[in-house]
Amino acid sequence: MRTRAIPERLRGVFTTRRYTNPSFPLPLPLPVLFGVPQGSVLGPILLLLCVADLLQLVKRYGLHPHCYADDTQIYRFSDPSDVDALQECLSVFIDEVFSWMMSNRLQLNPAKTQVFWCSSARRQHQIPTGSARVGDTYVLPVRTVRDLGVYIDADVTVSAHVTAIVKACFAALRQIRSVRRSLTRTTLLTLAHALVVTKVNYFSSVLSGISRQLLQRLRSVFNAAARLVFSATKSEHVTPLSEELHWLKVPQRIQFRLYVLAYRCLNGTAPSYLAEPPPDYRRSSRRRLRGASTSTLVVPSTRRTTLGDRAFPVAAALARNALPPSVRSAPSLLQFRRDLKTALSQSSYSSP
Repeated sequence: MRTRAIPERLRGVFTTRRYTNPSFPLPLPLPVLFGVPQGSVLGPILLLLCVADLLQLVKRYGLHPHCYADDTQIYRFSDPSDVDALQECLSVFIDEVFSWMMSNRLQLNPAKTQVFWCSSARRQHQIPTGSARVGDTYVLPVRTVRDLGVYIDADVTVSAHVTAIVKACFAALRQIRSVRRSLTRTTLLTLAHALVVTKVNYFSSVLSGISRQLLQRLRSVFNAAARLVFSATKSEHVTPLSEELHWLKVPQRIQFRLYVLAYRCLNGTAPSYLAEPPPDYRRSSRRRLRGASTSTLVVPSTRRTTLGDRAFPVAAALARNALPPSVRSAPSLLQFRRDLKTALSQSSYSSP
């Protein structure tokens, strides 16, 4: 049976062509409500069935998976003395994945596979630098990887992520400055918020505990954006401009994200990998104490402040315990964000 091709492009609707036989009318165009995951030719149900088998294979080797629509990340922790055994385990696991994919008519792409080792700065000399076997090819470890727009470097200093943010923000500011004379202040503020502020706010919780040098680089972005909105010179003081714009400073912005994530974890609206295990509380055993009626999170003990205190369970617990009781007991997330923004604004501009 010969069929006629439909010349119209499918742009959000199914288009149909009526054939010469009027006894078989075709339906009218209908809107497309659902699609397939990015990078996949399978439907959502078939994709979930395939990923379910892959997760069972991952857990069999004691690895930790993190699955996306078109990407799967496998990670595991080990001591520096066990990195060779871990690398061999990963190679054997990838062989199993390759065989599983071949049996399901799928193909593993070693060219897009990255191997990444991360540790503290003191342990960098113990990280293997040799290539890892991925199927029939060998992949060299990389120093920086990108995960959902966040750059993670091998020494976990987040310097690569800050560098990417600063570069992108100043590039956007140069573009806005070229058309500044043709725009009003309200339009400039909208562009600065959409192209600069949102880049710094995106995943700003990972910036907890970064060095003062990195904070200064992020602060320079906000200073340049504030001067651009008000057409101020470099010699003009920028603090009154930021206060007029109601912009939080960089440390307060990082704290804001941590506070919101901690609030969501306590109320069961955060992702499962953040809310598990459930947060623990420490209550005073003496009822006569003033703090007996307020619950504070237990701060996990850490061995190193450079990395341990930057972990989310520690940083979120410390941030939440530092909140005033009036802000901490907000009945809703919206009210919590409003009270928190007010408290952080007061702390940002209270000092001269």
